[in-house]
Amino acid sequence: MSDFDETVISGVIGHMNGDHTDDNLLIARAFGYPEATASTMTGLTGEHGCWNVVDAAGEHELCVPWPAGRITERPQIRREVVLLYREACKRLGVEPRAEHEAPQHLPGQGGAEHPHGSGDAAHGGAHPQGGHGHGHAAHAGSNPHPAPAQDGPVAFSAEIRSGSWSDHSDSEGAGFMEGIMRGRGTREDYVALAVQHYFMYEALEESAAKFEQDARFAGFHSDDLERMAALEEDLVFLIGDDWRERIEPTPATAAYAARIREVADEGWLPGLVAHHYTRYLGDLSGGQMIARRVGKQFGFERAGISFYDFSSLGDLAEFKDRYRAELDALGETLDQAERDRVLAEVRAAYRFNTDVFGDLARAKAAN
Repeated sequence: MSDFDETVISGVIGHMNGDHTDDNLLIARAFGYPEATASTMTGLTGEHGCWNVVDAAGEHELCVPWPAGRITERPQIRREVVLLYREACKRLGVEPRAEHEAPQHLPGQGGAEHPHGSGDAAHGGAHPQGGHGHGHAAHAGSNPHPAPAQDGPVAFSAEIRSGSWSDHSDSEGAGFMEGIMRGRGTREDYVALAVQHYFMYEALEESAAKFEQDARFAGFHSDDLERMAALEEDLVFLIGDDWRERIEPTPATAAYAARIREVADEGWLPGLVAHHYTRYLGDLSGGQMIARRVGKQFGFERAGISFYDFSSLGDLAEFKDRYRAELDALGETLDQAERDRVLAEVRAAYRFNTDVFGDLARAKAAN
């Protein structure tokens, strides 16, 4: 029996496989598989974290004990993952990112500390969508864990990664995604997810087109990123030629798409980047594991999972580094109030995504 609720586990896995794929690989290489080419977090208990590791010899399961010993509280998970990351960097001779300086509480000092601040709503409790009534304010009581003090300003990409941690972990519908990621979901579950992706990306790519002449957006978006053609190909394969007449968004997906379009209609480029970041980087990171699992489970080769094929981008790690550099450059043009507003929109995007999983889980339960 797990020490943590399945929704907590799934939220942490989603965060690690979405925003911290490079960290997963470092941990795998440092703790037993020095030639690892891929590493995906698959689970955690109070004793250890587990990863699926790929190297030239095949796939392996790697479980690494938490540095501070057994943990029992959700806030301790982040601390232990950071400690594992830092130990991996030490073993491999890699300089750790500034956002992951040593935690303020040393291992063994208990661990009741909460990484999300004093309980205020994010950034003063302001609605991340400016009061437009979509019902997805950032979580109360989950103020982002502040980056440690350091010389110079915090990189914007680091601020976003650190500040949105809690939003990955609060996922009431995360069990739906966990079923897919662990190979327990049905073909119908996967098709339902693909359908929602269609409506999300339809809104996102229509909105992105409105900023194609803005030089600040050029470094974020390219033809190689666009997913609509691949989604249409997948849906023909998964549903049939009449797929357009047979699909509809869930209420949460419709609200999500409406918010993306609203941001674009306002001309708020940094806000659109917030949605662009959460969707594309998540799907090209953790999505690679989904494609492998689903492909193996249902015998898909390309058709059905072409949505997750980002090979035209080249090396995905290098692409993500360039993308984060663009985020940092954008952040340098924003004052702190605007940076906070963008982070709130990132957190709102994660919440929209969580609500979609909730809708899908409820629909599955009703059938």
